[in-house]
Amino acid sequence: MQKLNLTQSLSQKLSPQQIQFIKLLQVPTAELDTRIEEELEINPALEEGLPEKEDDYADDAPDEFDNSEPTIEEYLHDDFSGYKMQGDGRNPDEDDKEMPISVGSTLHEQLMTQFGYLRLDERQHVIGEQLIGSIDADGYIRRELEAIVNDLAFAQNIETDVEELESILYKIQNFDPPGVGARNLQECLLLQLERKDEELEYLEIARLIVDKCFNEFSKKHYDKIAKKLGIESEEALKDAIAMITKLNPKPGGSGEDLVKTQYLIPDFMLTNNNGKLELTLNSRNAPHLQISRSYSDMLHAYDKSDKRDKKLKETVTFIKQKLDSAKWFIDAIKQRQNTLLNTMQAIIDFQYEYFLEGDEAKLRPMILKDIADTINMDISTVSRVANSKAIQTEFGIYPLKYFFSEGIATDSGEDVSSREVKHKLKGIIEGEDKAKPLSDDKLEKMLRAEGYNIARRTVAKYREQLNIPVARLRKQL
Repeated sequence: MQKLNLTQSLSQKLSPQQIQFIKLLQVPTAELDTRIEEELEINPALEEGLPEKEDDYADDAPDEFDNSEPTIEEYLHDDFSGYKMQGDGRNPDEDDKEMPISVGSTLHEQLMTQFGYLRLDERQHVIGEQLIGSIDADGYIRRELEAIVNDLAFAQNIETDVEELESILYKIQNFDPPGVGARNLQECLLLQLERKDEELEYLEIARLIVDKCFNEFSKKHYDKIAKKLGIESEEALKDAIAMITKLNPKPGGSGEDLVKTQYLIPDFMLTNNNGKLELTLNSRNAPHLQISRSYSDMLHAYDKSDKRDKKLKETVTFIKQKLDSAKWFIDAIKQRQNTLLNTMQAIIDFQYEYFLEGDEAKLRPMILKDIADTINMDISTVSRVANSKAIQTEFGIYPLKYFFSEGIATDSGEDVSSREVKHKLKGIIEGEDKAKPLSDDKLEKMLRAEGYNIARRTVAKYREQLNIPVARLRKQL
């Protein structure tokens, strides 16, 4: 006999309006215009344009979307003709002129955008520009560094050497797309492999093949590779070879074609006005949208007509649905603005000392929950903002993820940012004897000697996040 059980469960479903807000919150500034254009195309009740008078503005978006269906009377008497969408109250045309953003589309432009994130002095900046200018359409620097040294001496009056060029080139080689800035195919493939962080047995084998057996690999002498590297597992060797062959030999793409990778456009601007930090929203996040007056007038006209007409009733339903959708979209855009500003302001307040000077050592440990508690919002909401937004400061453009880091305890009992530990780790590795590179165990002991209580596996994780290979791959004879 079949048994029937009755169970009761409590679940919360998101309304269509809440889902729309969540999706809009995740959209980066570079894609917001496209998203708005899509909505304008499918909803004739939504229009672009400046409202005619200030009274038409609704200054604040509702805290929550109203799930009830508005009546005709509510539409006629509750004015949704226009919303003030401007983030900082200034003329949007003026904002566009003042906004120092770079929307790179070619490989060179996108590399220069990423180069702007580095905190370099004027001399290093000129050298970096020369190196990026020497990268060809495939993403390689095929010009000898000695020749670039001469170019800098003659054209820029800068005396340098290959060693200094390499130190800046290594920074460029950390840019996207992976493998860019390589001087040959071997280096290009190795750069791509060093970016991979999967815990796979054959990943390290793939790195060793490219680094130590590239000649054998290019001739497909796989037996010689296995013998030279002492690889016993045929399956691991096969997987490693497959991984290498899937890498991109031309990371730059094809010449002047547009590179598909989307790079950062700042969502926020931060200026230091005599010690007072002032936050503004990129005007691209503040579009002027309004409800179509003609659609409102149509609804008004139908309200006075014969309600018994079936076709007329269907038309009224259609118009109301479009007006609903337009109102919800405007509300979602406004709520997006408010959430972005509230989240960013909380981050600035938390990291105020850092934003005053841009000194990385002053970054405090900060996790998503710290900001979520401050603005009284869900952690997932803060995560959506942090994962897709960026801010322009006087010392560069930074993704919001940059400011979040876990805390590491020190001998003094204080918490320091993991970013500070990474900075210290990078400095130790850069100063090591290249003939005898430091193992992760030795790096752990050196960090502990300086007061950072950190485990070896954490050292390895931070090293990989810095795109620094293991000791044996850093060895230079």
